[in-house]
Amino acid sequence: MLSRQSHRLLQAGVALFLLTSFEGFGIPVFAAPRLGLSAHSLMALLGVLLITMGLLWPKLNLGAVASRLAFWLLIYSSFAIVAAYLLGAIWGAGNSTMPLAAGTAHGSDFQEAVIKVVAYSSAPTGIISFALIFWGLRLRDSPLRNG
Repeated sequence: MLSRQSHRLLQAGVALFLLTSFEGFGIPVFAAPRLGLSAHSLMALLGVLLITMGLLWPKLNLGAVASRLAFWLLIYSSFAIVAAYLLGAIWGAGNSTMPLAAGTAHGSDFQEAVIKVVAYSSAPTGIISFALIFWGLRLRDSPLRNG
């Protein structure tokens, strides 16, 4: 299972590179171009992160449930934060959640709430995933360690 998840993380990372390549052309036409640029940079960073995690994944010492949970939470967290930034860029909204990136771009109450829910949901899922990954990096029991 770790091998298949590793391959999927590599695919997701490359897919983010492809998406950021095309999204870059749209930056000038977004309602909030600064958020579009932030989304562009974020997708590139997350592409590198997912490729790195894909290469690391087979080395994890996790059971089936823990690896599945870490994998899906990492995928969700990565794509949720990208979605929040892209929604803000498209809608010209988001300064209540991402004031540095959005600047004065403020949308309707509904738009701001959607961006906030999506963006804030990425934090705990990412933290749990990284905690599981960190736990999975512990050394496996070996005969040399046991005596």
